[in-house]
Amino acid sequence: MALDVGPCSDWTPYWTCDNVLTASPALTGYAVNAATRVLWSLSGRRFGTCQATLRPCRRECYTDFPLGWSQWDRTSQGNFVWSDYRYWFPLGCGSCEGSCSCTRISETVLPVPVNTVVQVKVDGTPLVTGAYRVDNNRLLVRTDGQVWPRCNDLNKDDTQAGTWSVTATYGEDVPQSARFAVGELACEIIKAATGTDCRLPPGITNLARQGVNISIPDFGDLLKDGRTGLYLVDMFLVTENPHRLQQRGRVFSVDHPSVRRTGT
Repeated sequence: MALDVGPCSDWTPYWTCDNVLTASPALTGYAVNAATRVLWSLSGRRFGTCQATLRPCRRECYTDFPLGWSQWDRTSQGNFVWSDYRYWFPLGCGSCEGSCSCTRISETVLPVPVNTVVQVKVDGTPLVTGAYRVDNNRLLVRTDGQVWPRCNDLNKDDTQAGTWSVTATYGEDVPQSARFAVGELACEIIKAATGTDCRLPPGITNLARQGVNISIPDFGDLLKDGRTGLYLVDMFLVTENPHRLQQRGRVFSVDHPSVRRTGT
């Protein structure tokens, strides 16, 4: 889920010019799309939410104990348990004790922090919102007294019995300051595309006319420095990406099982 392929949708602009009123809708759309991609990249590829449908497997209990310290035993009721010199744990418990509440909870760990959960389906039927909650933007907790299914038949669509899925949005919401930035940059792109004078720095760096020397920043150098030369755009970039990061931070675990995204 961490693969960056571009923003999932264009940012909503706050227009700072009147050129958009006379420009064709197609050109306006191209300009907003181009401005969105430029600002998304320069701001560290952070902003914007995407939606994905996940097909998770339930979180199991007690998976971190070393094998060399334990053995299999059978209780008087005939149930196998996992035991060591200090602890007795039921196998396949279906829910785990929380570190704080000391009560058993049924939860699954989502592969990345999510923004919102749109829908959860079990056996093809959507659960009501009050049947679950999200903790720490990552833990999907069952709250209706039931447990998450042990198995998830990935050979079937999530509309069928024997399956379950989580549809969620992930990523950071686009801040309001980005609306001004994308509007300003899109305006200048429209001006450049229609042959109108614009404030985007041209490809020259020095201009001498009638004894006056003017130094103009090179647009390519500005982009390398993470800036554009536009006031509202650069104010947004300085505020949201002061260290000029190329992408948002990530944490990978080679030990954690992967979660399948369907249709991607």
